[in-house]
Amino acid sequence: MNLVVGLIGGLGLLALILALFFRQRVLAVKIEDGAANPEELARLKEISSAIAEGAMAFLSREYRVLAIFMALFAVVIFATVQHGLETAVAFLIGAGTSVAAGYIGMRIATVGNVRTASAARVSLQKSFSVAFESGAVMGFGLTGLAVIGLILVWLGIDAFIPGLTAEQQMEILSGFGLGGSAVALFGRVGGGIYTKAADVGADLVGKVEAGIPEDDPRNPAVIADNVGDNVGDIAGMGADLFGSVAESTCAALVIGAVGYQATGGTDLNILLFPMLVNGVGIVASILALPFVRATQEDKVEAALKNALIISTFIMLVALYPITMWAFGSNTFMVGDVSVGAMGVFIALAVGLVAGLAIGLVTEFYTSHRYKPVREVADASKTGAATNIIYGLALGYNSAVIPMLLIAISVVIGYTFAGMYGIALTAIGMLGTIAVGLTIDAYGPTSDNAGGIAEMAQMGKDIRTRTDALDAAGNTTAAIGKGFAIGSAALTSLALTSAFLTRAQVKGADLAITDANVLAGLLVGGALPFAFSAMTMKSVGKAAFAMIEEVRRQFRTIPGLMEGTGKADYAKCVDISTAASIREMIAPGLLVILTPLLVGFLFGVQMLAGVLIGSLVVGVMLAISMANSGGAWDNAKKYIETGVHGGKGSDTHKAAVVGDTVGDPFKDTSGPALNILIKLMAIISLVFAGAFAANGGILLKMFK
Repeated sequence: MNLVVGLIGGLGLLALILALFFRQRVLAVKIEDGAANPEELARLKEISSAIAEGAMAFLSREYRVLAIFMALFAVVIFATVQHGLETAVAFLIGAGTSVAAGYIGMRIATVGNVRTASAARVSLQKSFSVAFESGAVMGFGLTGLAVIGLILVWLGIDAFIPGLTAEQQMEILSGFGLGGSAVALFGRVGGGIYTKAADVGADLVGKVEAGIPEDDPRNPAVIADNVGDNVGDIAGMGADLFGSVAESTCAALVIGAVGYQATGGTDLNILLFPMLVNGVGIVASILALPFVRATQEDKVEAALKNALIISTFIMLVALYPITMWAFGSNTFMVGDVSVGAMGVFIALAVGLVAGLAIGLVTEFYTSHRYKPVREVADASKTGAATNIIYGLALGYNSAVIPMLLIAISVVIGYTFAGMYGIALTAIGMLGTIAVGLTIDAYGPTSDNAGGIAEMAQMGKDIRTRTDALDAAGNTTAAIGKGFAIGSAALTSLALTSAFLTRAQVKGADLAITDANVLAGLLVGGALPFAFSAMTMKSVGKAAFAMIEEVRRQFRTIPGLMEGTGKADYAKCVDISTAASIREMIAPGLLVILTPLLVGFLFGVQMLAGVLIGSLVVGVMLAISMANSGGAWDNAKKYIETGVHGGKGSDTHKAAVVGDTVGDPFKDTSGPALNILIKLMAIISLVFAGAFAANGGILLKMFK
C-alpha cells in the first residue's frame, strides 16, 4: 500500500478511535452521582428519555423519507451521468455515511445532556468536561467517517474499475460528496424547522404570555424545544459540515486531477494530497485538546475559543513540512498558473487563517461582551420594533468583513495555485473541523443540560452552572455558524471552478454581457431569497400550530399553571415532527431541481451564472441572517443578567420578541443557505458531462 494512502486511512481511523474513547468516558459518568435524591434521579431519567425518544423518532421518520428520495436520485444519476452506476453507488455511500454521522451525534448528545446536568452538581469543571467530550464524539467521529469514506471509495474505484484516468476517478468520487450534501440539505431544513417551531411556541406562550421561566416543566412545548436542539444543531449541523468536508475535498481532487493528469503524473502523494490535509487537521485538533480547561464560570468561553485558536496554529505549523514532503519540487499547470509546493501551502494557510478570522468577527457581532449586541439590548428599552431594527442593521453590517476576507482568500489562492488554490483555501478553512464540530456540538448539549436541570428542579445553583456553560455555547455556536458559512462560500466556489473545468467552460464564455450568463446571475441571486422565504414561512406555519396547542393545554388542562397538572409533551413533539418532515420537501426540491432544469434546458453558461449569483447573494444573506439571530439571542441573555430591568421587564419582553424573530434567521434559513450554494454546485459538477453533451435543449430549439 502506498504510504500516503496508509496515512490517510490511519488518521481517519485514529479519529474514530478517539471518538469511541470519548463516548466511553461520557457513558462512564453515572447520573446517580449528581442526583440529590431518588426522586430527582427519577425525574432526570424520565426527562432525558423523553428527549431521546423524541429525537430518535424524528430521525427515524426523516430518514425513511430520505431513503425514498436517495433511491430516486440514484436512478437519475445512473441514467444520465457517464459512469452512472459507479457514481450512483458513490452517492449512496456518501448519503449513508452522512446519515450515520448524524445518528452518532444524536445518540451521544441525548445521553451526554443528562450527564452534563448531573455532573453540574459535582463541579463546573466536571460538567464542562462531559459536555465537551460529548461534542468531541461528534467532532472526531464525523471527521473520521469523512476521511475514511473518501479514501475507501477511491480505493474501490481504483481497484474495481480499471482503465480510468485520474480525472474520471475523481468525477465518480464527487458522487460521495453529493450524497453527503443531499442528506445535509434535508437535515438542516427539517431540523431547523423542527427546533424553531418548538422554540417559538415555548418562548411566546410560555415566557411572554404566561410569564413562566424558560424550560419550565409546566410549558407543554419544553420537551419539543429540547428535542429540537438536537435535531437541528446536532444532526443537521453535523450533516452540513460532513458535506462541506467531502465537497471541498472532491472539488480539489477533480481540479488537481486535471493538472496532474496533463503532466503524466504518477505520484499519489500529489493526487491524494487534499485528503491528506484532512488527516493533518485531525492530528492538529487532537493536539489542541489538552489546552481545553474551564475551572471558573467566566473561563468557559475562553477555553472553547482557545481550542480553535491553538488547533489553527498547530495546523499552520504542520502544513508546511507536509506540503513540502508531498509535492517536493514537482509542479503542474492549472489553467495558466503553475502549481508548486509553496503556492499550495500559501493557499491552505490563507484559508485556515481566514476561517479563524471570520469566526472571531462573528464573535464580535454576536457576543454581549461587545458593543454591537449591547446596542441591540439598549434598543429594546423602547420596544420590540427598535430591537428588530437594530438587529437587522447589525446583521447587514456584519457581512462586510467576512466577505472581504473571502475575497482576499480567493485572490491569493488563485494567484498562487489557480483554481486548485481556491479549492485548497476551502480545505484549509475546514482544516480544524474536528475541533470546530466539537465546540459546535458542545452548545446544544449544554443547552439541553440546562433545560433538564430546570425541569428536574435541581436548584438555582445547578442552573447557574449550566447557564454558564450554555452562554459560552451560544457564542461559540455563532462562531461555528460564521465559520461554516465562510467555508461553504469557498467550497461552493471551488465546486463551481471544478464544474467549469469539467464542462470545459472558458473564461470568454462567461462575459457579463452574454445574455445567458446575465440571466443566470439574476436567477441565481433570487434563489436565496426564495429559499429563505420558504423556510421561514415553514417555521411560521409550524410555530402557529405549536402556539395554538400550548395555549389550548394551558386553557384546558386542570392545574397545569399551578404545577399540579401534567402537560402533554408528546402532542407538541408530534406537531414539530410532522410539520418539519412535511415542510422540508419544497425547499429541498427547489435546490435540487434548479441546477438540473437550468443545465438541461438552458445549458452550462446560464448554469454558471446561476451558481455564481446564488453564491454571492447567498453568502451575504446567510451571514447577515445568522448574525442578526445570534445578536438578538444574546441581547436577550444580556438583559437576563439584570441590566435594563432584567427578566420579566418590558425591555426583556421586547428582547424575547426579537429573539423569536431571530430564531429562524440563525437556526433555519441562515445555516440552510450554506447547503443551497454547496449542493447546487456539486450537482452541477456531477452532471457536468451530461450538461455539456446534452444541455441547452430549449436554446437549441429556438436557434
